[in-house]
Amino acid sequence: MTMGKKFWQRALLITLVCLAATGTARATAGEEAAEITDGDCVYRLYDASGAYLTCRAGRMYPGDEYIAGDNRHYRISRVDDAACAAYGEIVTDDAGDVSAAYLAELSSLWSARAEKGDKGLICMYSTHSDESYVPGDGTSSKWKNAGIYDVGEAFGEELEKQGYRVIYSDETFLPHDTGAYARSAATAQALLKKSPEALFDIHRDGVSAEEYETEVEGEEISKVRLFVGRSNANREANMAFAKKLKKAADAEYPGLVKDIYMGKGNYNQELYPQALLLEFGTHEIEKDKVMESTGYMAKVVDQVLGGTASAEKDAGETKGSAKAIVWVIVLAVVAACQSLFVRPNLGNRPDTEQEQIDYGEGTAPRAEGERKSEDYYTVLILGRDTGGGGNTDTMLLASYDVTNQKATVMSIPRDTMVNVSWDVKKINSVYNMHNGGDKGIQALY
Repeated sequence: MTMGKKFWQRALLITLVCLAATGTARATAGEEAAEITDGDCVYRLYDASGAYLTCRAGRMYPGDEYIAGDNRHYRISRVDDAACAAYGEIVTDDAGDVSAAYLAELSSLWSARAEKGDKGLICMYSTHSDESYVPGDGTSSKWKNAGIYDVGEAFGEELEKQGYRVIYSDETFLPHDTGAYARSAATAQALLKKSPEALFDIHRDGVSAEEYETEVEGEEISKVRLFVGRSNANREANMAFAKKLKKAADAEYPGLVKDIYMGKGNYNQELYPQALLLEFGTHEIEKDKVMESTGYMAKVVDQVLGGTASAEKDAGETKGSAKAIVWVIVLAVVAACQSLFVRPNLGNRPDTEQEQIDYGEGTAPRAEGERKSEDYYTVLILGRDTGGGGNTDTMLLASYDVTNQKATVMSIPRDTMVNVSWDVKKINSVYNMHNGGDKGIQALY
């Protein structure tokens, strides 16, 4: 049974809608330059009826979003700076489930790690290097031996217990001002060159202790707030990561994750899709309670990144629908939108390039010549990281046999080792190292 014209028209329409829906809005220059303040003023957030929702040490802006502990999702519509008060309109009564595509991506990562027995690397740093805890450190700010590093080190040790390799930078970025994030960006970029699974900026809040006190499994500990910068190109991926962490925490350790706040600013999260700012408690809470929360938070991170049973169950439930969506998009684009794909001008590659490679009993790849068939299409789909260095961490080789109505797709692991001249000998670096475009395609070809 062949696919009719109407099918491809509908498939093309679905494709265009999906592409429009998933487009990432770029932050304006004004948003990128916005001051990220944690001043002495504590802003309070209220709903439309005037009921108190939460607070934070720092300014709230119209457009900021907030997902409460009960998963109600609010967007701030009005701010009264004189009163340090903000008012939010409810967006939905439920924060929404994590997208099927995101779960499918995590599922593939879990499978790869299970095969090689390695859960990967997690990198951390602390932009506000002076943050400390009055009960325990004696002050809220220390320029040397700040309490936040004790918390970060404890969190790192707990992650190592879960099977991760951890790098926690001990660099400082003083003073604690609006330029701190610009100073810490270089460290974040250096850590990202090590290809971590996640990048965490470890902080604490500056509100009253009551806001963060909780009890988990009979133990008095501190809550953890997940903070997302909304003025960056990765904000949707950052938020998806935060939602997944909150969902896992709510299921296993109710009360551990306080909420999710999406505030104006980048917070260096434009550098990586799985970058988050974690606020472990507040300056007024006992540091011992904060230290105890790190073990629970490490287990939550492992459920999301490591693929424990409950997380795998979530991925399995959405696997079928995710595959269906992907196939509709791939087939529609390949067969109905041929004009969207332009074969790069590879030119005549010198014979000496192919002679340098020993293919054994195999056959050297053909860069020129006729297509295999007029009814057979092969497409290389690259997903390029526009914020974290430009590597192609997503690489799919898809083919479609029109005559036999058969489609296949192969995912190329980003860490596949290749024989290249630079230090990071991974296939995901090839396209970027040749400055993308035709040259990048030619190098991959």
